[in-house]
Amino acid sequence: MSHTLAELDAKLDTLADPSKAKDSAWFFKTGKGEYGEGDQFLGIKVPELRKLSKQYKALDINEVQALVESKWHEKRLLAIFILVLQYQKKKPDRKKEIYDFYLTHRKHINNWDIIDSSARQIVGHYLEDKDRTLLYDFAKTGNLWERRIAVLATFWYIPKGDFQSSLEIAEILLDDSEDLIHKAMGWMLREIGKADKSAEDAFLNTHYKQMPRTMLRYAIEKYPEDERQAYLKGEL
Repeated sequence: MSHTLAELDAKLDTLADPSKAKDSAWFFKTGKGEYGEGDQFLGIKVPELRKLSKQYKALDINEVQALVESKWHEKRLLAIFILVLQYQKKKPDRKKEIYDFYLTHRKHINNWDIIDSSARQIVGHYLEDKDRTLLYDFAKTGNLWERRIAVLATFWYIPKGDFQSSLEIAEILLDDSEDLIHKAMGWMLREIGKADKSAEDAFLNTHYKQMPRTMLRYAIEKYPEDERQAYLKGEL
């Protein structure tokens, strides 16, 4: 059974909840000067969007483009859920099409939940056996979301014991001014520690005194309390 974009739009209208939309606008910091300034919400829960992404995963790329270019946050997130599902099913020679589409439309991939749901699965996976210069270039840009993509993409490599890109990008971003980057890097280091605590320790012992406090707290969240306190107090 085929599903059309018009049908999907009708379902999204039915699911929209103005009260939830108001809460989401606050949660995603849409006020003037905040990271999500101007973003607009329908008020649809993520589980509903994931369910719809499975039902509409066969949408053609033009229909996905219409979603990803929407002013509505949930439509952009749904587009990304669909892209990830399509990417996972594509043959290797077709994955590049979705990777290229993702990068071409990255100005619409403009909040942390959209990035966190896709950068690892698409950008990270695609670049696993390729030159990763793009990630380093993104880490050095003035665009918050490109920097977040750079960090999150490397999560694909961590469970495989490949920490090099993650740690090098963390060094590039040590002086970043954005809390969303501090949190992402701390989370990244914590994941490295879960795979190999000695690798995280080595990075921390070199950099922990200059790391943003939020980054450090996230990185050592699972450490034994005495060790965690020693890092926080600068006693190592």
